[in-house]
Amino acid sequence: MPQVRRVLETALYVEDLDRAVQFYERVIGLSALSKGDRLAAMDAGEGTVLLLFLRGATASGVSFEGGRIPPHDGAGPAHFAFAIASGELDSWRGHLAIEGVEIESEVSWERGGTSIYFRDPDGHSVELATPGIWRVF
Repeated sequence: MPQVRRVLETALYVEDLDRAVQFYERVIGLSALSKGDRLAAMDAGEGTVLLLFLRGATASGVSFEGGRIPPHDGAGPAHFAFAIASGELDSWRGHLAIEGVEIESEVSWERGGTSIYFRDPDGHSVELATPGIWRVF
C-alpha cells in the first residue's frame, strides 16, 4: 500500500477572512502564502498550510484552468493543534496573555507533553502541543 507522508493542509471555515488572517498572523505568527476573496493560505511551518476559507464560499466548488476543486464547507467549531517546543510553553502563555487570548484549558499528558487550548475569533479550538502528546510526537 502507498503511504501518506503527513497532513499537508488543514482547513477552517471563518465568517470574516480578514479578521482570521490578522489573528493567525498576530497571535500565532503565521504568514500568508496567498490571500483572495474566499481563501487565505497560511504558512503553518515545516511544509504545512492552514487554509482559511470564507464560510460558504466553497460550497459550490471552483473550476479553473488547471481543473476543479470539489465543493466543501463546514459549520461549527473545529479543532486542530500546532506543534511547539517544550521550552516555549511559558513564552506562549505570556504571549497569549499579552494578546488578550484566554487559555481555556491546559492538559498534562501521560507521555509527558502539555497542551494549552484557546479559541480563535470564529470559536475554533486551537491547541498548542509540546512533544509527548502522541507516540509520533
